[in-house]
Amino acid sequence: MTAYQLPVAGRAEVRRAHRDLVRADRTGTALVLLTTCLAAATGLAAPWLIGRIVDHVETGNPDTGTIDLLALGILGSAAATVVLTRFARYLAHRFAERALARLREEFVDNTLALPTNVVERAGTGDLMARTTADIATVGTSLRDAAPEVFVGALQTLFIIGATVLVDPILGLCAVVGVVWLWWPGRWYLRHARPAYLAEGTANSDMSETLAATAAGARTVEAFGLRHRRVHTGDQRVRDAHRTRVRTLYLRSVLFGQVDVAFVLATALVLVAGGLLYVNELTSLGAAVSAALYTTRLADPLNRVLMYLESMQRASASLARLKGVQHAAGGAAPTGGTPRDDRIEVTDVRYAYTDRDVLRGVDLAVRPGERLAIVGPSGAGKSTLGRLLAGVDTPRAGTITVGGVPVADLPPEELRRRIVLVTQEHHVFIGTVRDNLAIAAPTADDTRVLDALAAVEADWVHTLPAGLDTPLGAGDTTLDPAQAQQLALARVLLADPHTVILDEATALLDPTTARHAERAMAAVLAGRTVIAIAHRLHTAHYADRVAVMAAGRVTELGTHDDLVAAGGEYAALWRSWHGR
Repeated sequence: MTAYQLPVAGRAEVRRAHRDLVRADRTGTALVLLTTCLAAATGLAAPWLIGRIVDHVETGNPDTGTIDLLALGILGSAAATVVLTRFARYLAHRFAERALARLREEFVDNTLALPTNVVERAGTGDLMARTTADIATVGTSLRDAAPEVFVGALQTLFIIGATVLVDPILGLCAVVGVVWLWWPGRWYLRHARPAYLAEGTANSDMSETLAATAAGARTVEAFGLRHRRVHTGDQRVRDAHRTRVRTLYLRSVLFGQVDVAFVLATALVLVAGGLLYVNELTSLGAAVSAALYTTRLADPLNRVLMYLESMQRASASLARLKGVQHAAGGAAPTGGTPRDDRIEVTDVRYAYTDRDVLRGVDLAVRPGERLAIVGPSGAGKSTLGRLLAGVDTPRAGTITVGGVPVADLPPEELRRRIVLVTQEHHVFIGTVRDNLAIAAPTADDTRVLDALAAVEADWVHTLPAGLDTPLGAGDTTLDPAQAQQLALARVLLADPHTVILDEATALLDPTTARHAERAMAAVLAGRTVIAIAHRLHTAHYADRVAVMAAGRVTELGTHDDLVAAGGEYAALWRSWHGR
């Protein structure tokens, strides 16, 4: 089954993106255009001067001084062409690097704006392929292909124009060869976009499958899924290979036609030039100049069509990069300001597929309350926690904080009010300070150190560079307890009024879990706490306990009241204590 794929931008949007890249740097565009035109113009001088030398020699009494001057002109035009072409490409590459930088920043902004549920549905493969392969493809195209195609296209136009000026008939012969490329070019462009998009999708599926297999290697071995995962991986590799063979076929057909066009143009000019010269309808110098111009068509045409493939690949990659902003959901929500910290859940329903996992949940959480949510596996506890934190949006019903729907709160306001703490505590590549600044960018060192001290993260003082110690692969690595303390310090710095705990210590060993729970107590003091409890000792100390079963809240009350009632919670409590 193919994983959910992030959206892909349409042709019109990709064209607008190309125009925006140009408009964003008008000065750079003008300089590239000017120097490229000058380089192409100076490159036209040599064939024309050679033609003049031929005509001068043909008179039978050539002036060596004139020939020497014409030869010096050829050398001068060649030197000017080299210098201007090099400068034009330098300006084009500088323009491309600036455009790529803007594109990368925009892509990062759009990626960070993606809702968590969208990222989870898409998986790591699609985002990884867009972040690496697609960015690299667009970068290569902007740096190399776009300048080469631009320079080659201008040189082709200038050469044909010069050939027409030398002799209109010979110029028409050169045009016939170029026009030959119209049909294979249209055929290629019609089939290239869907072929390259299919290749990108296949690469994403392959990356997702291989990444999932590698990440779950222990599970694969434990359940004997090795052969099944290998088969699935082989299938994804075969799909990627098939799409690449398709794009290779398109390129091989197009490039073959370039040779045909060049040979056809050269042959026509030589035959027509000979006939015109024999019939005294043109000079020998003009025929030679036209032939030289035609032979010069080979280089820019080859470059244009060779890099046209890269441009098509980049266009498909740009469509995939631009498509991410559609998954981000457009403009950020701009809900009102909550009047207080009360959370209310009204008739909430939610489904991952076509069947609801939450079925009409009603719940109210008072400010400063400690609420435990318990129930058997699959009851919907973690799903409700994600909805309360705004990670997912209900299919029906509402979840409000202070009367404002959680879904309508801007991300910054939502994170300032409600934070979800799970079993996963990610340590980002960067310094300790960078990892904590995520929660409070303006926090000074004193505030950061106070947050670390509150969660008993004294280990920060033993690090080689303190808060400036790099973390991640190849640098200092944190153990699970330290990673959780770092995450809890983030919560303190974010200073939310409500903390939702989804068994944040479940993956830790008992000793580490006790230290983590002491640290957590400092974080939770004075806040509203919603604890999704798989171990019932958490519920025992809560102000109230909500019992969930089959996607509904079936019981709500204090621990003592629910035990005395003899219902589902009482049964869970007896089972927990082995009675």
